Amino acid sequence: MTTRESLPSWQQLIKHSQAMKSRHMNDLFEANDNRFNDFSIQLPSMLLDYSKNLITEETLNLLLKLADECQVESWRDKMFAGEHINKTEDRAVLHTLLRDSTNEPFIVDGHNVKDSIRTALKQMQLFTENVRQGKWRGYSGKRITDIVNIGVGGSNLGPQMVTEALKQYSDDSVNVHYVSNVDGTQIANVLRPLNPENVLFIVSSKTFTTTETMTNAQTAMQWLVASSFDAEAISKHFVAVSSNKKNAIEFGIAAENIFDMWDWVGGRFSLWSAIGLPIALDLGFDKFIELLDGAFETDCHFKQAPLAENAPVILALLSVWNCTFLGAQSQAILPYDQSLHMLSAYLQQAEMESNGKSVSWHGEEISYATVPSIWGELGINGQHAFYQYLHQSNNIVPADFIGSINSVTPVKGHHETLMANFFAQTQALMQGVNEEQVRADLKAKGRTADYIDKVAPHKVHKGNRPTNTILMKQISPKSLGSLIALYEHKIFVQGIILQICSFDQWGVELGKGLANKIQQELMTQNINTKHDSSTQGLIDFYMNQG
Repeated sequence: MTTRESLPSWQQLIKHSQAMKSRHMNDLFEANDNRFNDFSIQLPSMLLDYSKNLITEETLNLLLKLADECQVESWRDKMFAGEHINKTEDRAVLHTLLRDSTNEPFIVDGHNVKDSIRTALKQMQLFTENVRQGKWRGYSGKRITDIVNIGVGGSNLGPQMVTEALKQYSDDSVNVHYVSNVDGTQIANVLRPLNPENVLFIVSSKTFTTTETMTNAQTAMQWLVASSFDAEAISKHFVAVSSNKKNAIEFGIAAENIFDMWDWVGGRFSLWSAIGLPIALDLGFDKFIELLDGAFETDCHFKQAPLAENAPVILALLSVWNCTFLGAQSQAILPYDQSLHMLSAYLQQAEMESNGKSVSWHGEEISYATVPSIWGELGINGQHAFYQYLHQSNNIVPADFIGSINSVTPVKGHHETLMANFFAQTQALMQGVNEEQVRADLKAKGRTADYIDKVAPHKVHKGNRPTNTILMKQISPKSLGSLIALYEHKIFVQGIILQICSFDQWGVELGKGLANKIQQELMTQNINTKHDSSTQGLIDFYMNQG
């Protein structure tokens, strides 16, 4: 059994990382006028510049050697071939198949799943057109004007991020709302201004048992029935996306209004399926297909490009380099495009739920760092919040800067100001400013020697902070699909390099199980489970103060 740490490239990277920690990117740029061209990749919808990382040609060659020794290409081919690479759940990983526009059949467990996908897409298209054109009517005969998507995690974050990002492409045929939090405040705020006669609910739950989702769905159902005085109204106002048709039918949803999910599509990779219904309803089915086409474009790049020119592979290798070998503990996602204001939250789930693991494929504890914690915010907002930390704290935080050449909402002078900050921040994080430069600048401004001595140390920026820059042509359904797929494949490659299972999420289950037990105790006011003193004390305080 080969561990990652026993690989020759791994050992070489450990040694190399020690040498690189004493290097500065300023020197690397000064030594190579062609560094940008050497360390950038151009895709149809975007440019990836990774030159502002603490890497040399030797670093990149060692990382590519690591990818080769980890058999990344072989594992990639296994995923696309439908092998059960999700070992802990014995499943294939085939979300990429949902956006495969070729007509070639694809057999999984003896069935051509392309037929199932085509059927599902046709069902989505017909449903979307009927709702948007006013053919689907509510219990009182009125057209649907508002869609409320009820889901959590991947059933919510993906669709909501996309509809927010592509808001400028919506024709406002319907208004789309999202409910994910089991805190009753959210669903109350969403439903309060709506008319039940005009609302269609999408209940998205793979198992149709998720506590948060089903609690919100029950509340929505009660709200509808209280208005219509007829439980039969549910069939005209509720549809489901689930693999558990039995539960959905028992809830009251008509069988023909249930959209399929498959066990080879993980929740956080599911927006390409019927989980994306809110996207299709908001933008139109044609725009949903453009989103799929953009993802397929990146899929083809990932399958065909040599590893040295493969954008998802490079992003994954850089993450492993910065986190596992250089010791970075977090990574920031910093979009400089208002459309992408939910991207950080979306990628937080995608990466941390996938690769936030500490056990190898073989079930053994691993001693190296896996993935960093992912966080972020819109760039301009972040500049006036946490960029101080990025520039001058002792913790180095690699960051992905994501911007667009063209704004989807041009306002004279605004985009130039935005992008000036975009370019300046990566330059500042890389170059920094030393004390000699600070002192010279202050002296040129006429400051006294005492003032300079007092202030100069506080104005020093060490620089050498790694960033990737992704520059898109413009946010569109197709380019957004390409961007999301870029990160999906990065996450996959990370998992292969780190030898962890990217497609399960057992860490989510423990808290859920405990919550179900405690919920029963709270509802019956019968605390009969032995808890630790802290949990017991908190529950007692909650019960006594209510």
